[in-house]
Amino acid sequence: MEFLDLKTQQKRIRKPLEKRINKILDHGAYIMGPEVFELEEKLADYCGVKHAISCSSGTDALLIPLMAWGIGPGDAVFTTPFTYVATAEVISILGATPVFVDVYESTYNIDCEKLETEINKVINEGKLKPKAIIPVDLFGLPARYRLVDKIAKKYNLKVIEDAAQSFGGSIRDRKVGTFGDVAATSFYPAKPLGCYGDGGAIFTNNDNLAEECKAIRIHGTKHDKYNSEMIGLNGRLDSIQAAVLLEKLTIFDEEIILRNEIDKNYRKFLNNAQYHPKEYKSSHALFSLTLGSESKRDNLIFRLSEKKIPTVVYYKYPIHLMNAFKYLGYKQNDLPVSELLSKTIVSLPMHPYLADEDLFKIKKCIIQK
Repeated sequence: MEFLDLKTQQKRIRKPLEKRINKILDHGAYIMGPEVFELEEKLADYCGVKHAISCSSGTDALLIPLMAWGIGPGDAVFTTPFTYVATAEVISILGATPVFVDVYESTYNIDCEKLETEINKVINEGKLKPKAIIPVDLFGLPARYRLVDKIAKKYNLKVIEDAAQSFGGSIRDRKVGTFGDVAATSFYPAKPLGCYGDGGAIFTNNDNLAEECKAIRIHGTKHDKYNSEMIGLNGRLDSIQAAVLLEKLTIFDEEIILRNEIDKNYRKFLNNAQYHPKEYKSSHALFSLTLGSESKRDNLIFRLSEKKIPTVVYYKYPIHLMNAFKYLGYKQNDLPVSELLSKTIVSLPMHPYLADEDLFKIKKCIIQK
């Protein structure tokens, strides 16, 4: 049994994908070739935004808009500690300060009431200037953007939707990639839409921001590639990865439906999984549940491993307690929900090709007395 089955998926698309790759080998435009621009057009059309800007990773998709806004030392950017480190890492790279906000115990996404509390705390302390919010759509479930946007407008803050795991999801039929001022997604192979290496994309309706992001991803160049107009980075997507994504897009909606069916089947015998509010559609990047304690979680992992059923703990360490972020001064029990989740959560196999017999095997192992 596979935690993530990319082999079965590849069998479906192998022949047309090889045709696309052979075309690239023939034309020789390996970086920012025609496939990249075709992909950007199709991604923008899929989400319903004016601009989709491809880049080299989901991390760069977060970093580039922050650079475009000039965020740096003295600025506070609010985000969750219960996610992959990249979300906070990009803030620190620019010299800005990550301010962590705890999450809802039910959805694992940023708690909007606590978000406003933290913003006011920073304002009252007067040491940092609040600049932006990066909510994370954890495990494929979009954050509460109606509330996030209301708070952002109240305090004049920018919003980056961290949609690294949620591409393909939606809220009330409005697709992920359209929330906030800008959205960022990842095409890491394990994502619902993943390439065969690293890749990412930025989504926005803001023309000026789109132009800045396009320049930053190519060393800050605009009109002359040998004359940088701003500090940028090497954030381009290569043509072969674009070809992989173009082919995977042809089966993507079908795969989201299959993921949704597997999620429903899991929930028939599990009642402690991530809560999905009505009208919120997840991309089901992961299927995660919480146990009552760390020992119960570890016991379940052990029982499943004995039956050769793979599991992964996302995330073993909340970011505020990682060694790299000690300089911020957070301590144990500062963000109790995130800390509890890191001790009690586990993710089970989730992919479009999970067989009924595998699901039955998982069920049998979990519900055994």
